[in-house]
Amino acid sequence: MNVKSYAALSAIIFAVVALMHLVRLVWQWDVIIAGHIVPMWVSLVGAVVAGLLSFAGFRVFQQIHKYLA
Repeated sequence: MNVKSYAALSAIIFAVVALMHLVRLVWQWDVIIAGHIVPMWVSLVGAVVAGLLSFAGFRVFQQIHKYLA
């Protein structure tokens, strides 16, 4: 796997994770881990962090694409 495909793949994965956190927030899904309910603010933080990582991955992909083109 080269750097270009790695950047694209990681950006897509982080985008999917961010989207799932947003879906949980919108549909108010409960997440229970070891009998404890995970608060909704955890998904808010997760959506922001995953969204930023996805954005950064797409930016790296664009920079590599410009450099190699």
